[in-house]
Parts: sequence; C-alpha cells; structure tokens
Amino acid sequence: MEDLTQAHGSCNSDIRKSHHSENTKNNLVSRLNRIEGQIRGLKGLIEKDTYCDDVLNQISSVQSALNGVGKLLLENHMKSCVIERIQEGETEVIDELLVTIKKLIK
Repeated sequence: MEDLTQAHGSCNSDIRKSHHSENTKNNLVSRLNRIEGQIRGLKGLIEKDTYCDDVLNQISSVQSALNGVGKLLLENHMKSCVIERIQEGETEVIDELLVTIKKLIK
C-alpha cells in the first residue's frame, strides 16, 4: 500500500496536496507576509486611535491584497488540480470549485 504521507505532486483528492512551483509558492508567501505586516499596522492604527476613515481605507487595502492572493491561488488551482481531476474522470471537482468560488466572491 502506498504511503500517503509522501507527496507525489498530485492534487488527488485522497491526499489533498497542491503542487505549486517554487516561484508560485514564493510569490504567495511573499504576498501573505506583506499582508501580515499590514494587519500589524492596522492593529497599531487602532491602538493609536487613528481616525476611523483612515483605518477603514487600510482595511480595504488588506482585503484587496487578500483577494489578490485568492485569485492567484484559484487560477493555479484551476490550471492544475481541477484539470487533472477532470482528466481522471473526477467531475465532482466542478461542484467543489463552484462552492469555493461562491465563498470567494461573497
């Protein structure tokens, strides 16, 4: 029996691992690190009693940055995992994808 702890670079639903290129992974981590810094900055603004409108504008920036990460991840997911699973006959991945997209565009 195959050891499921070893990733074999597939989006197989039993293993549920992605296989992003190092470039993509680095891009996502870099974006998330910047967002983490923005969140810390927001906390600081609240602690300093910064004018509400200024804080709200920063929140909007953070949301936009998170949306960018989500879009990039969704694009890569569709171009790799979804295509692979459809080619393997796992058409239920479409329903899974639709649920995910609905959550992202709330």
